[in-house]
Amino acid sequence: MNTLPDTASPLYEKVKDYILTNIGTGRWSKDRKLPSENEFVAALGVSRMTIHRALRELTSAGFLIRLQGVGTFIAPPRPQSTLIEINNIAAEIVARGNKHRSEVLVLEKIMPAKELALSFEFAKRSALYHSVVVNFENDLPVQLEERFVNPSLIPEYDKQDFSKTATYDYLMQKTPVTEVEHIISAIPADAETARHLGIDAGSCCLLLHRRTWTGAVVATISKLTYVGSRYSLGSRYSPSQERLTKNG
Repeated sequence: MNTLPDTASPLYEKVKDYILTNIGTGRWSKDRKLPSENEFVAALGVSRMTIHRALRELTSAGFLIRLQGVGTFIAPPRPQSTLIEINNIAAEIVARGNKHRSEVLVLEKIMPAKELALSFEFAKRSALYHSVVVNFENDLPVQLEERFVNPSLIPEYDKQDFSKTATYDYLMQKTPVTEVEHIISAIPADAETARHLGIDAGSCCLLLHRRTWTGAVVATISKLTYVGSRYSLGSRYSPSQERLTKNG
């Protein structure tokens, strides 16, 4: 039987310390699948309720990932994306030495609702391209990407294969970005978002709402949803940089 830390802490805290020690020392490698709750019970000699609470709290804190019907895994280090620049998540993932792939869920032409049309500052209601893509890091979904694209600037967006070419790369090739607006929100995952990202409905997510301009014309509106426990957003910059309030 394994030995829990000899402290005055509650049992579930001792279980958490035991798991974190194994992760911190490298005894349990990154992306490793943890023992089942029953295996932990047998190994540590504590109740299943104690194990369940420890795993639940470590998952909420971002140390573990629990996939329903699959098991519990050690979470990879949480990468950080800048808010000042428009970033390419595919390039970020590859730069970290990991594997990126994308899965296209939607690629279509739509007539936007009134609110969306107003956000594009159209003089009259006009069609938009609409795409929804899931981005994976080492086969773990980390971002749900929804984009609305102005056809007057990018006329063949709906004819591309975004499982082979990143939407970011294609858009940057087709039109220059002269202005960017970012708004960040913490949101609970709805059922559809949770299903695509492999998390529980209601889990905390970060929503980055981005609008870009080419000159005076709105080029794109994007909603980028990140799993809160798998990603963080941040930046480092000099206050002397131009228009940081607008862009950051």
